[in-house]
Amino acid sequence: MSSFSLVAAALLLAGVSAAARAQDSGGDESRGKQLYVDDGCYECHGYVGQGSSVAGPRVATLSMSFDNFTRQLRRPANEMPPYGETALTDQDAADIYAYLRSIPAPKETAKDIPLLNR
Repeated sequence: MSSFSLVAAALLLAGVSAAARAQDSGGDESRGKQLYVDDGCYECHGYVGQGSSVAGPRVATLSMSFDNFTRQLRRPANEMPPYGETALTDQDAADIYAYLRSIPAPKETAKDIPLLNR
């Protein structure tokens, strides 16, 4: 194997492991749920991350990577207050992320709710 091939393989493996770490924060779901409530995340995003049209967006069953989640916490794109490392440690963020990723997707959609289809 050439040295170029070895370097390319090493870079590919590093990228794969970084992507895997980004998807799995290694957080504690139950601690994350408690932090989510204690730190007031529910005030804008709802108790189960459902979000609302007037406060914060839906955050349950996150599809964003852990890196993007942390970036949004630290430097929010919208009206959310920033949560620096003194307010939420990286481990706290990992725990909250794990909790949000653990919330099951809703089983019903608006079309499945008769009252909403009148």
